[in-house]
Amino acid sequence: MQQPFHDQDKRSSAVPPVMRPDQPRGRARTASAPSLYASDYYLRLIQWNDPHDPIRLLLLPVAGESHEYVRWDASDGDASDMADGCRHHHPSSATLYVSNACYCRYCFGKRLFRDGARESCLETEPGLAYIAAHPEISHVTLGGGDGLMLETSALRHVIERLRSMPHVKVIRFGSMMPVFQPMRIYEDEALLELIRSYSSPERKIHISVQIHHPRELTPEALQAIRSLREAGATVVSQTPIWKGVNDDAGLLSELLDRLPLAGVLPYSLFVVKPQPDRHHFALPLADAYRLAEQAKRQSTGLGKRARLSMYHASGKMELLAVENGRAYLKYHQSREQHLPSFVSVACAPGQLWIDELPAGNGEPGDRERALFDQTDRNALDEIDFEIDFGSHDDDAEYVRIRTHFIPD
Repeated sequence: MQQPFHDQDKRSSAVPPVMRPDQPRGRARTASAPSLYASDYYLRLIQWNDPHDPIRLLLLPVAGESHEYVRWDASDGDASDMADGCRHHHPSSATLYVSNACYCRYCFGKRLFRDGARESCLETEPGLAYIAAHPEISHVTLGGGDGLMLETSALRHVIERLRSMPHVKVIRFGSMMPVFQPMRIYEDEALLELIRSYSSPERKIHISVQIHHPRELTPEALQAIRSLREAGATVVSQTPIWKGVNDDAGLLSELLDRLPLAGVLPYSLFVVKPQPDRHHFALPLADAYRLAEQAKRQSTGLGKRARLSMYHASGKMELLAVENGRAYLKYHQSREQHLPSFVSVACAPGQLWIDELPAGNGEPGDRERALFDQTDRNALDEIDFEIDFGSHDDDAEYVRIRTHFIPD
């Protein structure tokens, strides 16, 4: 039996209910709408009689969700693509695109897996050559989508090439796989042997697991995490704060306390950028800060170490405080070296994002503001979806979720 989420769950009920598969199908499907993936395992975590079930909200579209994604890369990653399939976003770190499959509703790289897209993320040689030629790069993230969606044999080729470069010390995955399809981890001995072979105290493999809710920490997920750690990987967590999913201090505190018990270091809580396709999940910055602080105060031990982060076009920053109408932030990585380490900007009640900061190319932050204002949030299309079981074999591990939009 599924364990219930926090007894005094105070998640917002303002998020529209997820559309039911038995509702009418849309007559038209926009060419720009991406398709995401679900696993049979993850679908079984949903309590289908609850229209506001948090796992359901994470996975499936909701009524009123816009098809105007505005930015295919919410962190302006395309602005720092330096080679086919490689993003050199900060001096010491780069992302190698190895997968164009994803299931994160808030993914920063939708441009890589929208239908009809032809990107070079499946051809890794140009990106590997770029990394080899830049000895300042010490950290490489295998992403796109989710790097662990790639077949193990293909991963072995990429990791062996990276380990032949003395300057690459850390290989990192940002992945939901340990909670989304944990059997992919603990049933794949070749993957675990690959990690054992290439993760050492001097040159580590890090797995940043995207975990949203305590209900995701099932016995299967715990087994996957344990297998990764026993193979020598460092496992940390990243948790986006979503309205209606986990915007409850008690629930977040429970998650922060359970993660270390599972062998996961709580690393980051982060604010999801309010793109029009997910504006209904966005929390005001002041509310996100308050929730994070309350959760850490209620947590014990390592849970207090989690940082509240934002992925702005100008770089990765930590939201240190929101007090007396101002937000106080610290850059952990910025694209422009001239930007100050600490920033204080006006933050009005209800403000969802920091618009006043400079964009990555040094221009005023009006560009950030315009990205959200391009779409009339009061005139969103209705949305429907279908879970495409028919195109897969009976024993398929994944199913595809296709998004449809109902025209006026």
